[in-house]
Amino acid sequence: MHIWVDADACPHFIKEILLRAAMKRKIDTTFVANKSLALPASPHIAAMRVGQGFDVVDDTIAALVQAGDLVVTADIPLAAKVIERGGTGLNPRGELYTDENIGARLTMRNMLDELRSTGVMTGGPAPLSLADRNAFANQLDRFLTAQAMVQD
Repeated sequence: MHIWVDADACPHFIKEILLRAAMKRKIDTTFVANKSLALPASPHIAAMRVGQGFDVVDDTIAALVQAGDLVVTADIPLAAKVIERGGTGLNPRGELYTDENIGARLTMRNMLDELRSTGVMTGGPAPLSLADRNAFANQLDRFLTAQAMVQD
């Protein structure tokens, strides 16, 4: 299993949770971004810088993800691609994207995108709260623990 992080939009405190988990559990984790990232030295942590452009990070992650991998992203179209390839998506609010919920999430995202394109103000997501951070950390721990059990 490998953890891929859509690092361009990853909040700092989520990045910190992921770094701690990668080092503690010795899980290879790659932060993909179109800018330079400062990451601690570890054999389990890597940064991948990709070119500028719309969806370059997403396309790179989608091309590299394999079945069983985890991708941390708030991007629903990327999560849908990850699921198609047998991976799992986890958003920074601690929600897993799965076969069961990705269709509804993608439909809602597309509908809101259409409304915004017609000039309707739909607002954005609320800022991440302490409860969101805790939900992310707990969901990540549950996922990694379940994966460790499967591998044993």
